Amino acid sequence: MNTGIIFKRVDIPDSPEIKADIEHVLDISRGTTIGIGDVKIHTVEHVLAAISGLEIDNIICEVEGNEPPVGDGSALPFVEVLLKAGLIEQEALRDYLIIDKTITYSDPSKGIDIVVFPSDEFRITFMVDYRNPALGTQYTSMYSMQEEFATEFAAARTFCFLHEVEELWKAGLIQGGNIDNALVIIDREMDDQEIDDLRKLFGIDQNVHLSANGILNGKELRYYNEPVRHKALDLIGDLALLGVPIKAHVMAARSGHGANAELVKLIRKEYEKKLIRKKFQSDPSKGAFLDAEAITRILPHRYPFLLVDKIMDLVPGEHVVGIKNVTINEPFFQGHFPGRPIMPGVLIIEAMAQVGGILLLNAESEPEEKYVVFTGLDNVRFRRMVFPGDSIRFELEMGALRRSMAKMYGRAYVGDQLACEAELMAAIVDRTKA
Repeated sequence: MNTGIIFKRVDIPDSPEIKADIEHVLDISRGTTIGIGDVKIHTVEHVLAAISGLEIDNIICEVEGNEPPVGDGSALPFVEVLLKAGLIEQEALRDYLIIDKTITYSDPSKGIDIVVFPSDEFRITFMVDYRNPALGTQYTSMYSMQEEFATEFAAARTFCFLHEVEELWKAGLIQGGNIDNALVIIDREMDDQEIDDLRKLFGIDQNVHLSANGILNGKELRYYNEPVRHKALDLIGDLALLGVPIKAHVMAARSGHGANAELVKLIRKEYEKKLIRKKFQSDPSKGAFLDAEAITRILPHRYPFLLVDKIMDLVPGEHVVGIKNVTINEPFFQGHFPGRPIMPGVLIIEAMAQVGGILLLNAESEPEEKYVVFTGLDNVRFRRMVFPGDSIRFELEMGALRRSMAKMYGRAYVGDQLACEAELMAAIVDRTKA
């Protein structure tokens, strides 16, 4: 069973399923919400953290309602339930995404920085700093998910500041929450009336008091740096949205769900690139992202009309960089022109179009059954002649992609000189219908 992580809303007719991946994330304003259409499940990060922390790859989680139980505000209740249910080891080898280059995400306006380094194991280093004496600057590291998660991180409870509580409650994000399943950090003075209003807000019968340790009702911490450990736990849960475990060292400063989701998108692009290369490239040791042999597995063109030698970079759905090495042996130089060989502009456009075709066809499950048919050209400009011995670098950006129709913006360079630019419109069609 290779399901990945699936959430099933059993309280809705037909029990719709939602795959826990970045493509189904709908909201990250406070917790992580996933969904399909009108079917949503809020604050899934603690469940995902428990699943990921126990290194579970395939699981179906049945949920009654639009949110998992709050529990004590940590991942520990879910860890305990999963361990009690028991884990089944499958025969297939575990697939890892091995990070082989540094990936960074930064949001200077919020002081957020995340760096992902290559590592032989999954590790986390996390730092937060708040202008509050109850929290201040905190730091934590996890070097072994298997040895540390369940005992050192799973029990870390969620926390929020006092001024956030009412806003979150009214937004419907902490229904079922109370002072027993979250650390409420006191960040302002409160009079007796405000304290009474807080009791009514949560439906609390017992007294609520402000304490000297800066935490509402003086709750004791489970770890001396419990808040930052919970932030690391959230990061583990959000990274599960990749859909594949990673081998990397993630260093994060002041990160939250929004930044975590953006990081997952960046890593996901690297994962998709690796899948493309694995699918088409027979020898991964070669320097090019895709060599000539791999290109022939995607494009139908053959000699003398295959005008792409290698692909240097490709981000699915975004951009592609391809190379055409122009030699005196090109057959068109015999007549264009004798004694003054110049590559025809129409063939420069054709080579650009072939590079764009790779950007479109790599995502097809059976590219050998498809053609890319170009339907239009706009704003074509030739800026430099191309001669034998030149190497043309084509850079194409995806402008729009709707079903089988696409618009791309292409540029061709010789060295740092722009040789040609154009806007290309294309359609993906079945070869049997072309």
